[in-house]
Amino acid sequence: MGRDSRERMVRSAAYLFRERGYSGTGFREVIRHSGAPRGSIYHHFPGGKAQLAEEAVRYAGEFLNSGIQAAVEGGDPASAVDAFVAWWRRVLVKSDFRAGCPVVAVTVESHEDAPQLAAAAAAVFDRWQDTLATGLANAGVPEERAGRLARLIVAAVEGATIMCRAKRDLSPLDDVIAELKELTHTASAAA
Repeated sequence: MGRDSRERMVRSAAYLFRERGYSGTGFREVIRHSGAPRGSIYHHFPGGKAQLAEEAVRYAGEFLNSGIQAAVEGGDPASAVDAFVAWWRRVLVKSDFRAGCPVVAVTVESHEDAPQLAAAAAAVFDRWQDTLATGLANAGVPEERAGRLARLIVAAVEGATIMCRAKRDLSPLDDVIAELKELTHTASAAA
């Protein structure tokens, strides 16, 4: 029961950060959303909100990375780009453009009082890049270029997601994915 409550709170925090950001999400909302007992939050997260956010960032990062991992195993780098973007597309449409990336939400609001938040976000971005880079390298893209291209994919998709939220339109993501797929195809074909 205790572990289940804890996991529900972490998932709820990640979900709420997507729409409300780090500052806009309080323990009360996490408790309400997760259905966890009121007194359990300080029991499970004695480090407070920063500890909860750090774990929510890790959870969100691993959740998305598992989808990227599954896609790169197919050997087609363009499919990996599709998989990375497909999740963001669903999140944007389902939330009517209110939700974005919980990792970005925590990153832009991280501060000197909780340096572990920026460190956790950096580790997630690195993990996504490494997974994409491995897939690109396995498809024949030279290792150094695969790393740069993976970083470009993560940065472009995250930026496009933010633009989609601002415009309430999927066209920035569609444009970015079209260019990234062409770029990954060209990079793997040139190898």
